[in-house]
Amino acid sequence: MPHETRQPARAGSDTTDRDAATRYRPGAPHAVGEPHAAGTVHTDASADRRAADAPADRHGTGAPEVLGELRPGRRLDRRAVYWWTTQNALVAVPVLAALGVASFVPGAPSWLRIVFAVLCPLGLGYTLLTPWYRYRVHRWEAGGEAVCSLSGWLVREWRVVPFTRIQTLDTKRGPLMQLFGLAALTVTTASAAGPVTITGLDRDLAVETVRRLTERVRALHEDGT
Repeated sequence: MPHETRQPARAGSDTTDRDAATRYRPGAPHAVGEPHAAGTVHTDASADRRAADAPADRHGTGAPEVLGELRPGRRLDRRAVYWWTTQNALVAVPVLAALGVASFVPGAPSWLRIVFAVLCPLGLGYTLLTPWYRYRVHRWEAGGEAVCSLSGWLVREWRVVPFTRIQTLDTKRGPLMQLFGLAALTVTTASAAGPVTITGLDRDLAVETVRRLTERVRALHEDGT
C-alpha cells in the first residue's frame, strides 16, 4: 500500500483522507470574476532543450527567469531514472523469461524462437533506454504564478495550472517510490483535462512544495484574487 501522511486542514479549507499523502483543498472559487482554466499546450521536441537552457533566477530561487512565460525548467530527481528502470524490468523480465521458456519447449513452433530473438533486444532497450529519455524530456516548475509540467513521448504535453484554479494538492509514494526516496505531486483543478501529476520528485522536495503552494493558494483565496 502507498505510504500516506496527512496535512491538517486549517480555516477556509477542507481536507479529505482519500489516497492522497498530503492534500489541500481551498474553499470554493471567489465570486469576483471567474479565473482562467488550466491550459494544455503541446510542444515540439525542442521545448525541453529551450527550457534546460533557460537562465537561472538571479534571486536564487532555482526557477528560470522565463517563468513569466510559464515555461517549466526544473528536472526531476535523477533517482527517477532508476525507479523507471526497475518498473520496466518488473514487466519486461517476466514476459521475456516466459516467452524464452515457451520457445525452447520440445515441439514449440520455430516462429516462437524468432519472436523471442526479436523481442529480447527490444525489451532490453526499452528497459534501459526509455527511463533516460523520460528524464531528459520531463520538466516541471512551481513558481509565483502557476504550476507547469512538460511530459510525453512522441507528443509533448505542456500543462499550466494557475494558482487560482488549484483545488487540491497531493503527494503520493508507492512501495518503489519509497525505496528510492521519491514522491509524486498531483495538482487537481476543475479542468476537463484532468489533474497534473509530476512524478519522480525528491520526497522532501515534494512535501515542501505542497506546503509552499498551500500557503500561496490559501493567501490568494483569502485576498479574493
